[in-house]
Amino acid sequence: MAKPMKTPPAYAPNSVDHALRLAQILQLDGAITVSAAAERLGVARSTAHRLLTALVYRDFAVQDEDRTYRVGPVLALAERAQSDVGALRAAALGPMRALVDRIDETANLSIRTGRNVRFIASVECAQALRVGSREGMVFPAHQATGGLVALAALSDEELDLLYAADDRSDPAEELPDLARLRRELRSVRHSGVALNLERTERGVVAVGCPVRDRAGATTAALSISMPSVRYAPKQVTPLIAAITAAADAITRAL
Repeated sequence: MAKPMKTPPAYAPNSVDHALRLAQILQLDGAITVSAAAERLGVARSTAHRLLTALVYRDFAVQDEDRTYRVGPVLALAERAQSDVGALRAAALGPMRALVDRIDETANLSIRTGRNVRFIASVECAQALRVGSREGMVFPAHQATGGLVALAALSDEELDLLYAADDRSDPAEELPDLARLRRELRSVRHSGVALNLERTERGVVAVGCPVRDRAGATTAALSISMPSVRYAPKQVTPLIAAITAAADAITRAL
């Protein structure tokens, strides 16, 4: 059966259409300059620059030192097999809801894309004072709980390659102190969990552990986030037990 032809929407703001076209170009071509973007879209360089800046702000693009724009973490995530991400999210939501019912704190699922970690699922708790959904948000991997869990699965050589100073796409990007990061990751590997005491966000404490595939490889990170006013060190052991059980349930559901 022939596929029906697409009909352009009756009302499509030029700026929205141009931004979407630029996102498509980035995903297909991998990189583009302001001049090339202006030519492809048939707009002024200033307009192309504003559109690319908006894509950078929303993590659809990043700017290289030579001012070329390339695929950002959002589109990099899309490059992963969407069926894999969808299957992971579908497998996780049930155990995440059960985890939230058990501990009454917000649960998050995240995956690493390069030097960033992206939240692909969140289940909020019912408490009035709670950590809100992080779904869709992107953070530097070395700063976030799920990112530390994912980085702990890398060898020292892989970590060096990932954070090579000459591989920065954004000149303003702050690279971590690798010696300190290695020490932190050794602790995560030893304990099997990452503890984040207001590291990513003031007033928020998080605990995370790996979600593994059937072969034992880390495929995602499951974390619990809570307001720091509700956190006490004595909670760590029961929280680890709860989150580890939920991560195991996700693995079984995959």
